[in-house]
Amino acid sequence: MTLLLAIVHAGLAAAWVGGMAYSLFVVQPKLEKYFGPNRDGREALTTVIASGNRWKVVGLIAAIAVSGLGLLLIDHQHWWIHALKGFLLLCATGIFWYVSWRHWPGRVFATSSELPVLQRRLIVLATTMLGLAGLAFALGVAAVHL
Repeated sequence: MTLLLAIVHAGLAAAWVGGMAYSLFVVQPKLEKYFGPNRDGREALTTVIASGNRWKVVGLIAAIAVSGLGLLLIDHQHWWIHALKGFLLLCATGIFWYVSWRHWPGRVFATSSELPVLQRRLIVLATTMLGLAGLAFALGVAAVHL
């Protein structure tokens, strides 16, 4: 049971980290290259790609949190790593909340002159979120070797 839960937990975390990395390092640069100076076209496709994903990610985060809590309840010997991973997940979730419910609505209604600042801000926020989730994932891997 513990092994299955650990596989589910790690798989979900890997999916989230991998999805963010793919978006940041593959999709976003290709959109910029493809659309070039056509910021409105790039923004339109970015909005289409992003739409409908909010609740999928919320579910993914919840599943990561619940499976992590389950692992803590099974083996609480290194509880401090679980606590640190939980804190990092909470911080990444806070950024996700801001991006989903504040940044994107503002971006959808932004003027063309406001978009460059908002696009750069999203890259910073997404990179930070990826760093937090990636660090939590790395701590989970390291915890196995304690």
